[in-house]
Amino acid sequence: MTKPPSPDARTETVRESLHKVLLEGPATARDLSRAVGIPEHDVAFHLEHLERSLRRCGERLVLEPPRCLACDFAFDGRRRYTRPGHCPRCKSPRVSLPLFHVKGASCR
Repeated sequence: MTKPPSPDARTETVRESLHKVLLEGPATARDLSRAVGIPEHDVAFHLEHLERSLRRCGERLVLEPPRCLACDFAFDGRRRYTRPGHCPRCKSPRVSLPLFHVKGASCR
Protein backbone atom coordinates (compact mmCIF):
# COMPACT_ATOMS: atom_id res chain seq x y z
CA MET A 1 0.00 0.00 0.00
CA THR A 2 1.38 3.40 -0.93
CA LYS A 3 1.76 6.07 1.68
CA PRO A 4 -0.13 9.36 1.03
CA PRO A 5 2.07 12.34 0.18
CA SER A 6 3.31 14.47 3.03
CA PRO A 7 2.03 18.07 3.07
CA ASP A 8 5.38 19.51 1.97
CA ALA A 9 5.58 17.09 -1.00
CA ARG A 10 2.25 18.16 -2.52
CA THR A 11 2.23 19.65 -6.02
CA GLU A 12 -1.50 20.39 -5.95
CA THR A 13 -4.01 21.60 -3.37
CA VAL A 14 -6.08 19.23 -1.26
CA ARG A 15 -9.21 20.15 -3.24
CA GLU A 16 -7.50 19.55 -6.57
CA SER A 17 -6.43 16.14 -5.26
CA LEU A 18 -9.98 15.39 -4.09
CA HIS A 19 -11.35 16.41 -7.49
CA LYS A 20 -8.93 14.10 -9.29
CA VAL A 21 -9.88 11.14 -7.07
CA LEU A 22 -13.62 11.83 -7.44
CA LEU A 23 -13.32 11.85 -11.25
CA GLU A 24 -12.12 8.23 -11.07
CA GLY A 25 -15.43 7.06 -9.56
CA PRO A 26 -17.50 6.96 -6.37
CA ALA A 27 -15.58 7.18 -3.10
CA THR A 28 -16.37 7.42 0.60
CA ALA A 29 -14.88 10.03 2.91
CA ARG A 30 -12.60 7.29 4.24
CA ASP A 31 -11.35 6.50 0.72
CA LEU A 32 -10.79 10.19 -0.01
CA SER A 33 -8.93 10.69 3.26
CA ARG A 34 -6.53 7.86 2.48
CA ALA A 35 -5.98 8.92 -1.14
CA VAL A 36 -5.30 12.57 -0.35
CA GLY A 37 -3.56 12.18 3.01
CA ILE A 38 -5.83 14.27 5.24
CA PRO A 39 -7.84 13.28 8.34
CA GLU A 40 -11.26 11.78 7.56
CA HIS A 41 -13.12 14.42 9.59
CA ASP A 42 -11.58 17.18 7.38
CA VAL A 43 -12.95 15.70 4.15
CA ALA A 44 -16.49 17.09 4.63
CA PHE A 45 -15.13 20.64 5.01
CA HIS A 46 -13.13 20.37 1.79
CA LEU A 47 -16.04 18.79 -0.10
CA GLU A 48 -18.31 21.73 0.75
CA HIS A 49 -15.83 24.13 -0.82
CA LEU A 50 -15.09 21.84 -3.74
CA GLU A 51 -18.81 21.70 -4.52
CA ARG A 52 -18.89 25.50 -4.95
CA SER A 53 -15.86 25.46 -7.23
CA LEU A 54 -17.31 22.69 -9.38
CA ARG A 55 -20.54 24.62 -9.97
CA ARG A 56 -18.58 27.40 -11.66
CA CYS A 57 -17.16 24.87 -14.12
CA GLY A 58 -20.45 23.16 -14.94
CA GLU A 59 -19.65 20.11 -12.85
CA ARG A 60 -21.46 18.95 -9.75
CA LEU A 61 -20.65 16.90 -6.70
CA VAL A 62 -23.11 14.02 -6.41
CA LEU A 63 -23.88 12.60 -2.97
CA GLU A 64 -25.21 9.05 -2.83
CA PRO A 65 -26.93 9.02 0.57
CA PRO A 66 -26.10 6.52 3.31
CA ARG A 67 -28.43 3.63 4.18
CA CYS A 68 -29.21 1.86 7.42
CA LEU A 69 -27.68 -1.61 7.32
CA ALA A 70 -30.29 -2.96 9.75
CA CYS A 71 -33.60 -1.80 8.22
CA ASP A 72 -32.48 -0.42 4.80
CA PHE A 73 -33.72 3.11 5.54
CA ALA A 74 -32.31 5.55 2.97
CA PHE A 75 -31.25 9.04 4.03
CA ASP A 76 -32.46 10.50 0.72
CA GLY A 77 -33.09 14.09 1.83
CA ARG A 78 -29.79 14.43 3.64
CA ARG A 79 -27.33 16.97 2.21
CA ARG A 80 -24.64 16.69 4.89
CA TYR A 81 -21.34 15.13 3.88
CA THR A 82 -20.86 13.24 7.14
CA ARG A 83 -22.26 9.86 8.14
CA PRO A 84 -25.34 9.98 10.42
CA GLY A 85 -24.89 8.65 13.94
CA HIS A 86 -27.92 6.37 13.88
CA CYS A 87 -31.05 5.47 11.90
CA PRO A 88 -34.11 7.57 12.75
CA ARG A 89 -36.41 4.59 12.09
CA CYS A 90 -34.81 1.72 14.04
CA LYS A 91 -32.13 3.65 16.00
CA SER A 92 -29.41 1.29 14.82
CA PRO A 93 -25.91 2.80 14.65
CA ARG A 94 -25.10 0.53 11.66
CA VAL A 95 -25.22 3.10 8.85
CA SER A 96 -23.25 2.93 5.60
CA LEU A 97 -20.91 5.70 4.52
CA PRO A 98 -22.15 8.19 1.91
CA LEU A 99 -20.55 7.97 -1.53
CA PHE A 100 -19.37 10.97 -3.54
CA HIS A 101 -18.51 11.46 -7.19
CA VAL A 102 -18.29 14.23 -9.78
CA LYS A 103 -20.58 14.58 -12.80
CA GLY A 104 -20.42 16.97 -15.71
CA ALA A 105 -17.91 18.39 -18.15
CA SER A 106 -14.55 19.26 -16.65
CA CYS A 107 -13.25 22.78 -17.15
CA ARG A 108 -9.65 21.79 -16.35
